Amino acid sequence: MPRVKCPKCAKVETVLRAGFLRGKQRFVCKECHYHFTLYHDRTNDKASKRAHRQTTIIDIAKAMGLAVSTVSRALRDHPDTNPQTRIAVKKIAEELNYQPNSLAQRLSKRETQTIGVIIPNIETYFFSSILTGIQHVASEAGYKVMVCQSNESHKIEVAHTHAFMTNWVDGLIICHSKETKTFDHIKMYLKKGIPIVHFDRVCEEVETPRVLLDDTNGSFEVTEHLILQGCKRIAAIAGPKHLFVSKKRLEGYKQALKKHDIPLDTSLIFYSDLTIPSVLEIVDKLLEQPIPIDAIFSIFDAGAIRILAHLKQKGIKIPEDICVASFGNEPMGEFVAPSLTSFDPQTFKIGEEAAKLFLKKIIEGDDYVMESKIVEGKLIVRESTLRKNI
Repeated sequence: MPRVKCPKCAKVETVLRAGFLRGKQRFVCKECHYHFTLYHDRTNDKASKRAHRQTTIIDIAKAMGLAVSTVSRALRDHPDTNPQTRIAVKKIAEELNYQPNSLAQRLSKRETQTIGVIIPNIETYFFSSILTGIQHVASEAGYKVMVCQSNESHKIEVAHTHAFMTNWVDGLIICHSKETKTFDHIKMYLKKGIPIVHFDRVCEEVETPRVLLDDTNGSFEVTEHLILQGCKRIAAIAGPKHLFVSKKRLEGYKQALKKHDIPLDTSLIFYSDLTIPSVLEIVDKLLEQPIPIDAIFSIFDAGAIRILAHLKQKGIKIPEDICVASFGNEPMGEFVAPSLTSFDPQTFKIGEEAAKLFLKKIIEGDDYVMESKIVEGKLIVRESTLRKNI
């Protein structure tokens, strides 16, 4: 038999056979009284069918002739294990290139270091840019991001929320769908103490950390800019009436009119379902009004870009006849003709701030003090509102 070295004291001459355990030859060192079995070094065994997989505590247990539970406790420095056993187990673990399964450890604590994110539509620049900001902060903190889109459906949003929670994400960052008017699916998990952060379209019925766009101020700046370009009859096309962002952006619109002593005309305020057909239907109604409008403010860029094309098809000059401005500053707005004036809400930063609030909530736990953050944006003036003779 080849000479056997004690894995604890490294001596050879003091090692004796000590019977069999689970079919493996057992040894004992007379010098340090350490019992052990030989393990098979798989690193040089190309024929091994298991060489491709990661070493587990089961492999360590088999190599040492110990119970899996003993190995597990030794690796975790559990006080119930003998200090000498801990040292020996860790040495064998190192030789076998054992890497702890961090996911399994976190699952045992109901922690996965994974954030669930629900957004209305991943195809738009607005939401994809926010998602990029979330992922940037999360990855730097060692967190993974799982993303679902609601497709603007309340039913799908609820289903995704339940799916995330039953799969043990550490919490949720969410922007609600345009259909969402009830929030029982959010309240349920808040009661269980699960961290939830809102951004953009937030829930007003619950108190959660939230990141808000510069909605009111942004709409104020857009509307005031139109007024300073000589516009007096400014139509506003909002989203669904119940949406938080619709309320806030119309609030800024009204504040600008009031500041410049322009009477509020409610016939110039319209609510859309955020689809292109509904927006263009509103534009056609505006063009039929007996007193012509001289500006249109859309609360989202996709609608405004289609408005530009729609007006041009009807022979309406932009900005000479009608100015068009929007909110969102999507890249396409810079390349259409005429280029689109829009308020830039700093979407990437919104995502970053949402992730930072989530991580802060996780770290501080019960000591977390609820907070809301407003990300300041800026007005980007382009051709669609610049009247050169004014």
